[in-house]
Amino acid sequence: MTGGGPEGRLARIRATGASALARRVAVDRRALAALRISLGLLLLADLLLRSRALVAHYTDSGVMPRTALREVYGPLADISLHALSGGVVLQVALFALAGLAALALAAGYRTRLAAVVSWLLLVSLHARNPMLLNAGDSLLRRLLFWGLFLPLGSVRSLDALARDEERESSVGSTVVSVATAALLVQVVLVYAVNAAIKVRGEAWVSGTAARYVFGIDHLTVLLGDVLAGHPAVLTPLAHLWLALLVASPLLLLLTGWPRALLAGAFAAGHLGMALTLRLGPFPFVSMAALLPFLPPRVWDVAERRLAGLVAPDARTRARRVARRLAPWLPRGPTLPNEVRAPGRRVVTVVVAVLLVTVLVWNAVSVDLAPAPPEVEAASEEYRWDMFAPEPRRVGGWYVAPATTVAGDRVDAWNGGSVSWAPPADATTTFPTHRWLVYLLDLQRPGGVPLRDEFGAYLCDRWATRHDSRLQNVSVVYVERPVRFEGPSETRRADLGTYGCSGG
Repeated sequence: MTGGGPEGRLARIRATGASALARRVAVDRRALAALRISLGLLLLADLLLRSRALVAHYTDSGVMPRTALREVYGPLADISLHALSGGVVLQVALFALAGLAALALAAGYRTRLAAVVSWLLLVSLHARNPMLLNAGDSLLRRLLFWGLFLPLGSVRSLDALARDEERESSVGSTVVSVATAALLVQVVLVYAVNAAIKVRGEAWVSGTAARYVFGIDHLTVLLGDVLAGHPAVLTPLAHLWLALLVASPLLLLLTGWPRALLAGAFAAGHLGMALTLRLGPFPFVSMAALLPFLPPRVWDVAERRLAGLVAPDARTRARRVARRLAPWLPRGPTLPNEVRAPGRRVVTVVVAVLLVTVLVWNAVSVDLAPAPPEVEAASEEYRWDMFAPEPRRVGGWYVAPATTVAGDRVDAWNGGSVSWAPPADATTTFPTHRWLVYLLDLQRPGGVPLRDEFGAYLCDRWATRHDSRLQNVSVVYVERPVRFEGPSETRRADLGTYGCSGG
């Protein structure tokens, strides 16, 4: 028998290795459905939150007119549908279209089309004003991208209900592909790269990092204000989070309940962030990103627990609705079988190349792989360096002293008279998370070219909201370093003075 020879042993080793790899990159279809629903709801929530400052952030009347976008960010303006017009009408239409696509994605209605439209509009929205973005936006964009190559709507969707029962019977099956590997690797890279950067600093290794983070007033919310006063708790929390980040590759190596428990530990950490820190969508997107790591056993338990909450005829009614909706949108061209198979192979190769590119890019960002200087600089600018290698050690708030045509001194940003005293609540000086991200970026070197636009925006906003006009306005960031002991003195960073046109 040849099975006992070298060739047979090699074949068994290959089969064992392939089986082990498949178990680690397999994703339960129900996990993909949960990811799809989460992404759709996150997209919808993000649109609703962004719409509060739609004019200020996405039109020529706001802080990023298209002329400034093209001057500072160049090619990004060319890939943004939102930059085709500087008015409100197009933005409202695109927001509405993105909202419909997000709802369709969550419901699993024309899932592939909904995912493509959602991703394209998300890229366009992010390119319209890059000053508003944080790590949560980057991760959301990547999760949605890898989802384009996955059967997100194969179960628990209107698409599945509109098809035969045969597809619904595959609820317990898993998906194994290069795309599932790419999705899982992408999530682990976020943690692993962040860990590699954090351990190069001193604050995370010593445990003082969390004390600095929670010492910044405009970052803490809800339970964060309570935790800020308990440094004895924050130090072990910093060590625990760093240990989890270092252990993140185990998310790929473990299987079954051990993997589920580790994913649960990460999810608990992100939930803690959401309850204590003002980080925008990042904690929620991160929790959604962990869903594909949950094995079939977890979904089996969840289904048994939730079975009693669903009406017996719910699936029948949902299928009836799905079939009524089916004619509303075209399915697109149906490719013949002789085209589908080669097409799948091409897609597999493309996804594999993209996965290798992502791996190399992240390796370059932490100096594990050589690259040309321009590539290395770009990779460092867009790496996963949240609060790393050191967290910010300076908080602050904005004051915009201005002079009206009548000679009155006012604060054009916060309203009322000019005051340099620390506000009772620093978060009130940053109306939303997007404003927080924008204003923090504005006082960094990269924000210098856009400071004039913010000054012009303050002039126009004042004229719109008041009966008077401004002659000029200054923009000042009042910095307050975090001090563990004793009072902290403030210092003013003058970002410029701007003459108001028509003032």
